Amino acid sequence: MIKSAPDKMPRQETSPAEQTRAALVLAALKLFGRQGFDGTSTREIAAEAKANIGSIAYHFGGKEGLRNAAADHIVETIQAIAGQAIGPAQAPAPPTPEAARAQLFAVLERMVGFIVASPQAGEIVQFVLRELSHPTAALDRIYAGVFEPTHRRLCQIWEQATGEAAESEATKLTVFTLIGQVIYFRIGREAVMRRMGWREIGNAEAAKVVTAVTGNLGAILAARNPAARKEGKS
Repeated sequence: MIKSAPDKMPRQETSPAEQTRAALVLAALKLFGRQGFDGTSTREIAAEAKANIGSIAYHFGGKEGLRNAAADHIVETIQAIAGQAIGPAQAPAPPTPEAARAQLFAVLERMVGFIVASPQAGEIVQFVLRELSHPTAALDRIYAGVFEPTHRRLCQIWEQATGEAAESEATKLTVFTLIGQVIYFRIGREAVMRRMGWREIGNAEAAKVVTAVTGNLGAILAARNPAARKEGKS
């Protein structure tokens, strides 16, 4: 069963100023990802957020500050989701190879639930892809807050699962491969739906993606560690 992350955090009482700030961040995330930083005006962002244009300077100091705030929002969102699947970066590795392998399968399922099935992920991925193509200080924030610690943590779990050194080149590349296959189903979403004959990628379709990507993980583990040959998602 796909465990997709909620698109919105639980509602809390917030002031009008906090609501405006949050609306501007979400509007910037959407428009910067869709149109690019230079292709988006502060007037468009304010209109999308239904806010006064002056509130951008008030809350963020300007358009650049708003881009950094959007990056911080991505970091906070993904940290919350990743933390549920892999724990904090300082957490000890799973106690046994079997537990580590089970955690890797669970991580992939969780990644598919959010990246592939969650509408919220589309805007995040668009924003990040633009930053990867034309890096700015926003990418530095995302890399330091999400990419590096999450990848490092997965490498540590991989070491416990296979005995391969966490910081070896082979391990780091393998972990990038595991992440990349999931990301493709988001960035190649339209092509996937056309080729598969799907009208959407909802929970049912995402479950089929989980089967595919965890099958790949099982094959890699089996190749690296024969003892894991019969392990996998049930």
